[in-house]
Amino acid sequence: MGSICIAGTLKALSDDKSLILFNMVALTLARNTADVMNRLGLTRKQYYSRMNALINAGLVMRKSSKYFLTSFGKVVYESHMLLGKAVENYWKLKAIDSLGAANDDKMPTEERTKIIDLMIGNPQIKEILLSTNF
Repeated sequence: MGSICIAGTLKALSDDKSLILFNMVALTLARNTADVMNRLGLTRKQYYSRMNALINAGLVMRKSSKYFLTSFGKVVYESHMLLGKAVENYWKLKAIDSLGAANDDKMPTEERTKIIDLMIGNPQIKEILLSTNF
């Protein structure tokens, strides 16, 4: 395993089937190789190529013929879950931007907090919006 970088991590997860494979490992659904290949419509070469990319990115490790997330993979998985929540809330986030509640210093903090509280249910996303001044 070479140097781990953000671009390499994102590249390993960059296509839908690799991302699904990563999720299957995280959820311990990737135990039967033939079943996973069949479910994802992957050839043996495609399957092992993707698994190898996940291993080389430091996201997955193989132990006793089984795949598991590394500690780094667990952190990336949780970040991926948060990104999924952000995508689910995309239009609400756009509405917050259009109201100027995301980063407008002229809006009173109480009003900004109320708007974000009303529109966003996810506590991690709320925390990010309320604690950053991008």
